[in-house]
Amino acid sequence: ICFINFKIVCIRDKIMKYKIVVDSCCDLTADMKNWDDFEIVPLTLEIGDYRIFDDENFDQDDFIARMKANGGNAKSACPAPDAFKKAYEGDYEAVFVLTITNQLSGTYNSALQGKMLYEEEFNDDKKIVVFDSLATAGLETLVAKKIKALAESGKNTDDIQKEIESYIVNNTGLYFCLESLDALKSNGRLFALAAKVLEKIRVKLICKRTTQGNISLVAQDITLNRAMMKMSNHIANELEGKDLSGETLVVSYVCCEDRAKQVAAKICEKAKFGNVEILKASGLNSLYASDGGIIVSYSF
Repeated sequence: ICFINFKIVCIRDKIMKYKIVVDSCCDLTADMKNWDDFEIVPLTLEIGDYRIFDDENFDQDDFIARMKANGGNAKSACPAPDAFKKAYEGDYEAVFVLTITNQLSGTYNSALQGKMLYEEEFNDDKKIVVFDSLATAGLETLVAKKIKALAESGKNTDDIQKEIESYIVNNTGLYFCLESLDALKSNGRLFALAAKVLEKIRVKLICKRTTQGNISLVAQDITLNRAMMKMSNHIANELEGKDLSGETLVVSYVCCEDRAKQVAAKICEKAKFGNVEILKASGLNSLYASDGGIIVSYSF
């Protein structure tokens, strides 16, 4: 027994002291809320003169009600570089940083600038690795969990960086279907979609993220429920034949938990994920997905 305990201590000693930093686009699971050495750098949400941080105090129902009262208009602002710099401080050998795709936000660049500010002020050996998730919502959730798993396994910083960059591109996917695209359109987030799509903005669109972090149109339908089922089938067919017993499906929702459960159940009829998470979307994701929106993220 003493020998076994000695081996466990030795393995733990090999794990570097690290921290994970994410922006508030990362939808949190219950266990993530209790992680040690984990920090969320919040974006700012604005509806007219109403301005809040996207933090643990975010009230989705209240925010969506305010958006509706303001004609669906809302804006977001990325964190300042100094906010990231402060998050990097502390007694750590490595800090792993994860942000929303740089195609939709300046948050990734702000995180990089925060790294520069930190390195200018502190002369230490800390390694700060900033990842562009090339996505949003639950995909950030999956990547954050993967970072933690690799770090806890004793991997070094360079190996973690290589594996995560490959994981983001090659082993994750994200689809979304929204009741309204007005928030995305009004904030200039639909630049990657063809002009003909904008002419059909009231049609329910099924979109996916590309491996470059942009938005790509997959399909459309005239009603939201039909579009949701069509999206579920697209995902299930895309994953056909894959062993998903060790993988996770994350369905993020905005004021429509029952719909999220229905989408998850439909996907899992064919795609047998080992773990399914139904999550209330963060403030930023609630802003852009709007009332009734669903974002599906998964690993494979």
